[in-house]
Amino acid sequence: MIIDYPAALLIGLLGSSHCLVMCGGIVAALQFSMPTQSRWQKLRLQLLLSLGRLTTYAFFGAVVGYFGATAMSLAGASMLWLRLIAGLLLVAMALYIARLWFGLTLLERLGQGLWHKVQPYSKRLLPLDSAPKAYGYGLLWGFLPCGLVYSTLSWSLASGSASAGALLMLAFGLGTLPALVIFGAAATALTKLKNQLWFRYSAALLLAIYGFYTIWLALRRLVF
Repeated sequence: MIIDYPAALLIGLLGSSHCLVMCGGIVAALQFSMPTQSRWQKLRLQLLLSLGRLTTYAFFGAVVGYFGATAMSLAGASMLWLRLIAGLLLVAMALYIARLWFGLTLLERLGQGLWHKVQPYSKRLLPLDSAPKAYGYGLLWGFLPCGLVYSTLSWSLASGSASAGALLMLAFGLGTLPALVIFGAAATALTKLKNQLWFRYSAALLLAIYGFYTIWLALRRLVF
């Protein structure tokens, strides 16, 4: 469904407060690891970092999307079952964004083992004094455990294809960019806006409505 992509973008945007907690320290540390350069050169390296991270997200989304479609095809099962799961995940993410339930953070433990194996390679790319190093570090940064990333990745299972899964994760990654690229005063202002109850609850409500709508569509076609 085309509307999945704006929803994924919204999840990334609203969930980027969590990104600042998880990755804010990394962003600050990487700023110090960059040699003395102009502001625009540092911005270029930051964008390459994010491009690398989004590349990893899109790759994971493609793999998961392909796996979901293939598994359902081999099992002779309807993709609607995965759409049902996707709807439930959307409701869970809405509760997370509204800060009413933080169960998604439990998913972060699943990726800790992989991250411990990847992290040493990222240190070899420091200092970030070239474009290839920045992009390479971003590729590895995409492995950092994050419950919101894993939930969106699980949602990619129901995308129906590798390309759709990749686009879903790419949309999510683009939503996280403002908070991480404009890290500093502007990011703080953005975070304050997202912390406003009216803003957070309104966005979470829209996401929950879409989640329940997805569940209803899947159940209607499965039952009837």
